Amino acid sequence: MMKEEFTISIFTEDHIGIFNQITNILTRRQINIDSITCSATAVAGVSLITLVVKTTYEMISKVAKQMEKIIDVLKVFVHTSDQLIYQEIALYKVPASSFLEGNNVDHVVRTYNARIIEITPEYIVLEKTGHEDDLKELQDHLTTYGLLQVSRSGRVAITKQVKELNTYLMEMDEANSVNSRDLTYITE
Repeated sequence: MMKEEFTISIFTEDHIGIFNQITNILTRRQINIDSITCSATAVAGVSLITLVVKTTYEMISKVAKQMEKIIDVLKVFVHTSDQLIYQEIALYKVPASSFLEGNNVDHVVRTYNARIIEITPEYIVLEKTGHEDDLKELQDHLTTYGLLQVSRSGRVAITKQVKELNTYLMEMDEANSVNSRDLTYITE
């Protein structure tokens, strides 16, 4: 079976230790995390963990089901890249002396759609957002100037689907209230 790239969006309650439980599931299945980000969501008290992994469809299905069994996990979504709008961000530090010669700065900013974040006598910091290939292309170009440092984020993604987390949470609340009414009826 062929491995594919999947983005896992895990909506969790904002509690300590949840990431450890998630990584344990992946480690047991020998799935490496290629990219990770974690952030707050539009819903108070809910965090979004976004993971990028390469595995088979069958394995990602099993992993997602296991993750949803974790108490603090509200919902897990698995997407392929074409189902998402996503970006990564990278910062590049290059020596000012070699980079400021000629029109190098102008060329890089225009060609690679980068932004200048800081200029000092010692170095220049550039920022670029895009997909992994775009960031790598700029990194390769900047090595000719003596690239000093690179720092990249994980994938930040939103779905192309219309149904949002709020809708899923309301559906879960409705299902829970129906179940609790059933339990109340049984215990009376």
